[in-house]
Amino acid sequence: MAYQHILYETDGPVLTVSLNRPDKLNAYTGIMGAELEDAFLRADADDDIRVIIVTGAGRGFCAGADISGGANAFDTSGGKNAAMFGDGGKRRQERSGGSGAGFVGAIYRCRKPSIAAINGAAVGVGITLALPMDIRIASSEARFGFVFARRGLVPEAGSAWFLPKIVGLSQAMRWCLSGQVFNADEALRGGLVSEVTAPDALLSRAKEIAKEIAENTAPVSVALMRQMLWHYSSDDTPFELLKIDGPLSLDLGAGGDVKEGVAAFLEKRKPKFPGKVTKDIPARWKARTQ
Repeated sequence: MAYQHILYETDGPVLTVSLNRPDKLNAYTGIMGAELEDAFLRADADDDIRVIIVTGAGRGFCAGADISGGANAFDTSGGKNAAMFGDGGKRRQERSGGSGAGFVGAIYRCRKPSIAAINGAAVGVGITLALPMDIRIASSEARFGFVFARRGLVPEAGSAWFLPKIVGLSQAMRWCLSGQVFNADEALRGGLVSEVTAPDALLSRAKEIAKEIAENTAPVSVALMRQMLWHYSSDDTPFELLKIDGPLSLDLGAGGDVKEGVAAFLEKRKPKFPGKVTKDIPARWKARTQ
């Protein structure tokens, strides 16, 4: 896919995806959503990519949906193709195997960890698109808003599920019901982001986190770990997880990654894990999640 609304740039094991409509503060379009989905699917299938950073070109992260169409920006009745939805979801259904999950499903199911480096306005879909990502950090100049109720909409992109998992139900209610725009310090206090940096240090900090993961962890372990945390963290009891985490440890213990990890620790060197997510995910995990 030739990208129009994102940039796809690799630096060794780190992929940086930049939302790229800087003149519109990277306002979201159906094209952007399709390209995000493609970028994550592409990265998931590439064993050379270990971590994905998503940021915004220019001074914004994503200032919400493109409403340049005015009051009809979200109207797809009568066969209209609103910029927000593009073809009304037909191609998204095809790409997603009929699930319609789009970029949300691609990010959530991706076996590579993702970092949202939020450099400016992140409002509406501009913040909900970052919720399926694993780590969120922000510039001190970032602004956030779950503004849907102020537009007559409801939270989308699965955010009514993701947001309470991340910040708790009470905080999610406060932000969603008011639709208020808030600053990076409030986002930090509420648990939406894990740290706030100076604007000129944001991307370098995101790359530092990405390289720490890429240089020190086993890709198969990371793939399993992020999916286990997302899948099981909201269960009422640990018993379903206990059925799988012990057997997974036994599977991995017989493989090359564990042997390399132990050897590297004893020899006081960086590990060179041989495992690949495209072929070495244990069969019992694949069977459980398919």
